[in-house]
Amino acid sequence: MSETSRSKGPKIIAVVNQKGGVGKTTTAINLGAAFVERGQRVLIVDLDPQGNASTGLGIERSEREKTTYDLLLDNVPLGEVLRPTDVEGLYIAPSTTDLSSADIELVSNERRSFLLHDALRAAEVAGFGLDHILIDCPPSLNLLTVNAMVAAHSVLVPLQSEFFALEGLSQLMLTLREVRASANPELRIEGVLLTMYDSRNNLSQQVEEDARAALGNLVFRTRVPRNVRLSEAPSFAKSVLEYDTMSKGSVAYRALAHEMIERGIAATPAV
Repeated sequence: MSETSRSKGPKIIAVVNQKGGVGKTTTAINLGAAFVERGQRVLIVDLDPQGNASTGLGIERSEREKTTYDLLLDNVPLGEVLRPTDVEGLYIAPSTTDLSSADIELVSNERRSFLLHDALRAAEVAGFGLDHILIDCPPSLNLLTVNAMVAAHSVLVPLQSEFFALEGLSQLMLTLREVRASANPELRIEGVLLTMYDSRNNLSQQVEEDARAALGNLVFRTRVPRNVRLSEAPSFAKSVLEYDTMSKGSVAYRALAHEMIERGIAATPAV
């Protein structure tokens, strides 16, 4: 679905992988910051009960009066949940551990898979002037992740450059197809992003070869390297672009933003 073929409004991208520790939150924060550097307005929706994206952007737990839990469970408007960050143009809808009970609490709701979709398409959202909404998903294919897929125009899949990296993709693709068939026929794959890449490591090179052989152009040219600055930045409640603007991590996420814009922000057909 191209930028011109969808209705006006922010492009919604779910950052998804059911494996933990693959770089979902790192990607959401730093891709968002890279888009902001290019003059865009970005909202990150923290849909992970761990709340790492919220913490990584400087929102203390004591300051999270309204969260994505309230957005989904209590129909609180996005405007009451959305918070500015220290980066002008970058906003966060924070989360807390309350969100961990959402699956159980939503099971009797007939629209349980559409709650985030409805919240992000409410009339008020147009007034925020957002260009992108990035959804940081939990490390599982649960109801929260399904909500993200139903709400999104596309999914971005961080893929760690480690052994067994490709094994979990089959289940993710199956879930994506099911969401397309039942709730969101326009959902596409934005791309697969190789993370924690070490060009000196034969295993990283092999994972890249296997990923490109299996997925072709779905795999972004950009690779995010293992980088100490990327790991350090969240502890200072900053994106890596703020923390060390010339680091390899900063260069990579700027390159990813450029590549996505170069592609026309057009999602690749699902497989």
